Amino acid sequence: MNENWRQHDKGGGESHGPYISAIYRHMQVLISAELAPFRIGSGQYIFLMAVAFRQPVTQKELSETLLIDKTTTAKAIAKLEAEGYVRREANPADNRYQLLYLTDAGQDVVPRVQEALARVKNKTRKGIGDEEYDQLLCMLQTVLRNLTEKEETEG
Repeated sequence: MNENWRQHDKGGGESHGPYISAIYRHMQVLISAELAPFRIGSGQYIFLMAVAFRQPVTQKELSETLLIDKTTTAKAIAKLEAEGYVRREANPADNRYQLLYLTDAGQDVVPRVQEALARVKNKTRKGIGDEEYDQLLCMLQTVLRNLTEKEETEG
């Protein structure tokens, strides 16, 4: 990796941040290209898939599940709704919230989106065995958990 990226900490180790950032950017470019025929941006597919596998679901639940702020969620859902992939219905249990469902077009596009995402994932896995890949996912989950869990307050 570029020598300029080497940010040594007190322990003398290299930071993983620039790698995660570069991987994310490169994956977004590939995903955008794969999903362009469906008019789904790299920022919307995660919401489409979450609705597909959790419907009915509220926007609030999506934000909490995906660890994404409410404004970003609202914009992504609005785009998916405008493209005809997602619909809203009043929640009979609580009229303050709307439930999100896939439309017929949304149900038709989900398998095609899954295939596109699989192509990108397979590209990222080239040269990495299943066990190594599982370890990578486990470590990334730990990093995310470390960053998102609430700090324990002493008291």
